[in-house]
Amino acid sequence: MRHKKPNELSFLEHIEVLRWHLVRSILVILVFAIVAFVYKSFIFNEIVFAPMQKDFISNRLLCELGQSFDTNLLCINQKPLVMQSNKMSAQLMSHINVALVLGFFAAFPYVFFEFWRFLKPALNRREVRHSRGAVFFASILFSLGACFGYYIISPLSMDFLGTYQVSEAVKNDFLLESYISTFISVVLASGVIFEMPILIYFLAKIGLVTSAFLKKYRKHAFVIILSVAAIITPPDIFSQILVTLPLMILYEISIMLAKRIERKERKLEAQNAV
Repeated sequence: MRHKKPNELSFLEHIEVLRWHLVRSILVILVFAIVAFVYKSFIFNEIVFAPMQKDFISNRLLCELGQSFDTNLLCINQKPLVMQSNKMSAQLMSHINVALVLGFFAAFPYVFFEFWRFLKPALNRREVRHSRGAVFFASILFSLGACFGYYIISPLSMDFLGTYQVSEAVKNDFLLESYISTFISVVLASGVIFEMPILIYFLAKIGLVTSAFLKKYRKHAFVIILSVAAIITPPDIFSQILVTLPLMILYEISIMLAKRIERKERKLEAQNAV
């Protein structure tokens, strides 16, 4: 029996194909999530709660750097946050949520691979050729972003949010769910933000974004990045630069990618015109 080509499939058949890609992705995520769930003590004590400990590598290195300049401004998270759980199911649900998120992080290369397998039949040969390595680069960028969020933004955010007070009359005493949601949001958002070059690549390919557009709004993007960095970091210029610089570099890489795609498109149009 002849297999249908992608462009011969009906809408419902496309949905069925997508469903199986999602099913396989979810199964892989669940496998990694089960592993993370089993190793509860290691996951929470050595990974999730580590950024708020003063001996965490980022906190220790920043403090040593500050002390070399005779200042303690960079010594962050010197006192662990005080947390409590006020619901019967809070710790269990936090355990499950963390396991699922870590399962997604571990399975991301495979999840993106399944997404790519679903998208690939809709591309022509030239688009497939230019998109080689998409899974590899997307996985690398996501991993770098997650590490950046975990080792840089997370400890800075925990120190700032954990010590911020509107008045000394208000004591900081956080719920476990609040810490977990903040931790997950920071790391996951960082991973997604680092996918910017991949997103810009595909948007430029379909003509929705141009290098001129990105250049025009470069100042606006930098203002937003600087504002975010100023909010989540301690009030010192070094920490703000530490967060701002990688994001600015990613934006500039996105502009270069858009330029490269535009040059290739113009070259192809010139060849077709001959």
